[in-house]
Formats: sequence, C-alpha cells, structure tokens
Amino acid sequence: MAIQTVGIVDWHTSEDFAPLMLVMGGQEKHRLVRSLGEVAGALIAAWPTDDGREYIAAVKTCLDAIQGNISPDVARAALIRAAEEAGIRVIAVVH
Repeated sequence: MAIQTVGIVDWHTSEDFAPLMLVMGGQEKHRLVRSLGEVAGALIAAWPTDDGREYIAAVKTCLDAIQGNISPDVARAALIRAAEEAGIRVIAVVH
C-alpha cells in the first residue's frame, strides 16, 4: 500500500476539517472538534479510555495527518470510529 504525501498541514486551522461535536460525560460534556489540533486534544486530554483498538488507531492516524502523510478527512473518520468504540455520540456540525 503506497502512502500519499499531502504535505505539511497546519494542524491548528480548520479549513480542511469538517467540524464535529463530541457528546462526552464528565465536566466537558460537549466538545467541538474543528481541526487536527482539536482531534489530538480530544484524544489525549479528554478521552474516557486509552486502550481501545480504534482509539489507538485514531491517535496514530491523527499524527500521520498532522505530519501531512494523509488527509485530515482520514483522521476525522478514525476519530468517529474511536468515538463509537468508546460510546461517545458524534454530531456533525454544519457551518
């Protein structure tokens, strides 16, 4: 499988990332995710568990997207799968 390089990504911007709302428990019940940086923040700082298969895949995918090896859409899809695994509801945000 060939890896397509898409170039270094500014992971703090949101122009290439369709926003999501994660409905989580705890103090931060709703978390808006609009960029790869916010994906990383949600996975590292706010995720309820750190041992699921989809969670680990999402962390790796997010890093690959930040490095520009894959598109932000792939990281977004991985985040959605990890959320499903963890029982976190995901709401697509229209902007």
